[in-house]
Amino acid sequence: MLLDWIILILAIPSGYLIAWLARDELIQGRFWFKVLIYLSLIIGVIFYFLERFYISLTMGFIIVVSAISLRKSYDKKWVKKV
Repeated sequence: MLLDWIILILAIPSGYLIAWLARDELIQGRFWFKVLIYLSLIIGVIFYFLERFYISLTMGFIIVVSAISLRKSYDKKWVKKV
């Protein structure tokens, strides 16, 4: 159980790293980040009730990384335009 929380906490620096590496693509990907968040949420809840906890943990990781990228896509100091 502790390992699950550690993995989810590691999603935060991973999300910032991915958002920093893809700064020029964040604005174009806003729609897809939203789709990814909602789809991962639905799949994560379904697999949580089916007791496939590692799949729902993976979906939680994807939600955190996508939410950070979506949030950073609105930050004018973070995003660089091409």
